[in-house]
Amino acid sequence: MDNRQKGTLIIEDDLDKMLDIFPPDILESIKKQENLSQLIEIVIDLGRKPEARFPGTFVYLTERFATRNDIQYVLNRVGTFGKDNRAGIERTLHRISAIRNRSRDIIGLTCRAGRAVYGTIDVIRDIIEKDKSILLLGRPGVGKTTILRESARVTADDLRKRVVIVDTSNEIAGDGDIPHPGIGNARRMQVAEPSHQHAVMIEAVENHMPEVVVVDEIGIEEEAYAARTIAERGVQLIATAHGNTLENLLINPTLSDLIGGITSVTLSDEEAKKRGTQKSVLERKSPPTFDVVIEIHDKDTFAIHDNVAEVVDLILRGVDPAPEVRRRSSDGGIEILQTSNREELTKLAEVAPPKKYAETVKNISKEVRIFPYAVSRNRLERAIKELKVAVRIVRHWNDADLILTLKGFDKKDIQKVKSMSERSPVATIKSNTTSQIQKFLRGYFNLPEPDLEELE
Repeated sequence: MDNRQKGTLIIEDDLDKMLDIFPPDILESIKKQENLSQLIEIVIDLGRKPEARFPGTFVYLTERFATRNDIQYVLNRVGTFGKDNRAGIERTLHRISAIRNRSRDIIGLTCRAGRAVYGTIDVIRDIIEKDKSILLLGRPGVGKTTILRESARVTADDLRKRVVIVDTSNEIAGDGDIPHPGIGNARRMQVAEPSHQHAVMIEAVENHMPEVVVVDEIGIEEEAYAARTIAERGVQLIATAHGNTLENLLINPTLSDLIGGITSVTLSDEEAKKRGTQKSVLERKSPPTFDVVIEIHDKDTFAIHDNVAEVVDLILRGVDPAPEVRRRSSDGGIEILQTSNREELTKLAEVAPPKKYAETVKNISKEVRIFPYAVSRNRLERAIKELKVAVRIVRHWNDADLILTLKGFDKKDIQKVKSMSERSPVATIKSNTTSQIQKFLRGYFNLPEPDLEELE
């Protein structure tokens, strides 16, 4: 077992067990790779050169083309493929996915390296310990399943709770009848077919009396209903769902129920006049299934929406409350990059005259969402932190109040910048340096210029 410590994270990859499934010449080539610890997956497709894929690049492992014998060699050394075309290697987290032809013969394999990472939830551990139901969101590959696995282990071993994992594709606890030690003392229920996940979720609660249920990828209406049933029985639910942000869920008709759902309400003339709104308004339909939504921006950065009911209510009133944003620092500590203004906005909603509410919120909510285009994100983050300005960096220009780019680059990629400018204002800086970014932010927020000593 290969243990490598990275900051406060400990990584176990059992990589040797995956490498042993490959034909000898492919195996020999894999072992020669210098960055083997960064291996993402091995791809073998019939009639093509086998590939080893690493972050941002790939290498061919042989000059010859893969044959049916190569594929069969691997198939003989892995577990049984389910209806989701996935198999594994017993007591590891490695995932083998198959590509089939029209005759259902396997003609391609994607062998993804699975890693158990210990310490991933340190940044959000206090939230997990509060017995609240938590929904994790994030793009594919950002580490949602890794965090689920670690959450199951911590709640079972450290908090001494009865934990059941509903493991649909064996990604949380690995292949085989004996689960991977990465889940600690948590129990694992396997799912015969992905379409039966919702039924196993209910079975877990009815038959095994868990205090915590862990589920990966809630994606259909039946699973959303099962999640609500679990939460209503007082069981803590820790799960992931399709979508990158809370706003994504809100407009998803299938999954919006996870955060309370939306319904259209027709007000009386008197009530509409009192609120200062149209007669038809959107309101939250029911209590949310999850108390907390955590957006995973990357493996070290988390945006936390606490008290989801209040957050959704504010969004439906046309306000975008700022979540608390935490980041794991290089020394293993926790940095608070942004504090939440939810409580302040909620209190204001209770006392402010409805007609003036939106205007009042606009005055106190000074956070600016900036999308850096060709501008260093790390330098922008550093400038924001040093100047302590209310800026949130967003990952898509559609979500931005302002696009920040380089002078000259706006002419180099004129069509793209023109499209952006139709949605949000575009500002330019002379060069991609921290000092130029700080100069822009000082001007934007009307901050005083630094003295000479500060510049030095």
